[in-house]
Amino acid sequence: MNDITGLTALVTGAGRGFGRGIATALSKAGASVVGVGRDQAHLAELRTELGDTFTPIVADAADAVVAGSLIDAYRPRVLVLNAGATPLPRPIHQHTWQSFSRNWEVDVQQVFHWTREALLRPLHPDSIVLALSSGAALRGSPLSGGYAGAKATIRFITAYAASESTKDGLDIRFVSLLPQLTPATSLGSAGAAAYARRQGVDFSEFLRGLGPTLMPDQVGEAALKLVTGGEHDQNAYLLTHAGLTPLD
Repeated sequence: MNDITGLTALVTGAGRGFGRGIATALSKAGASVVGVGRDQAHLAELRTELGDTFTPIVADAADAVVAGSLIDAYRPRVLVLNAGATPLPRPIHQHTWQSFSRNWEVDVQQVFHWTREALLRPLHPDSIVLALSSGAALRGSPLSGGYAGAKATIRFITAYAASESTKDGLDIRFVSLLPQLTPATSLGSAGAAAYARRQGVDFSEFLRGLGPTLMPDQVGEAALKLVTGGEHDQNAYLLTHAGLTPLD
């Protein structure tokens, strides 16, 4: 899929952060972008910025009915599963089961529902499903409850779906993207602040230890490369400020 001009791309969690960066990059590359999110104001703002190439849909991306109905309605060739919840930044013993499992109920559930619908429909051959995992899936995240495990499971679900696509000859690509921790999103900023407090260091000092900040527009450009670049044929990629690194 070297050229996405005129194709439909659907992005969950499109109103802000990584989702906004990805929706913007896909729109500027010529796609008609359907953005799903809960915050009407953020989606309306993006509609003003991108114009008629962006269709805002206010809905819960973790709802199975939303996933099925929107895939039926729009038949996207590019599906980006970015929606997720901000974890409560506490150590394990200060979580309840409800707060610990929050990212399973939102992040994992939305990836499961949309991935299932993409295989069942199925999407058009040569479509791509890009699921946002996290660098925390590789290293853990002790102040984020079940977040790291949830993000690791997203990578597993994506790999399982890729195997089913190959087995059934569907020719749908399934790829997971694992961005590093960044203070450039509200989720990342809250996490970085929590770890700075845990280490007893100033927030700015903690950020210097992370290295150059990964920005949402860089995530958008990386997503666009995975969608359009034939050389990016792996099932999972780590994303840092330095770029994409394929993962075994």
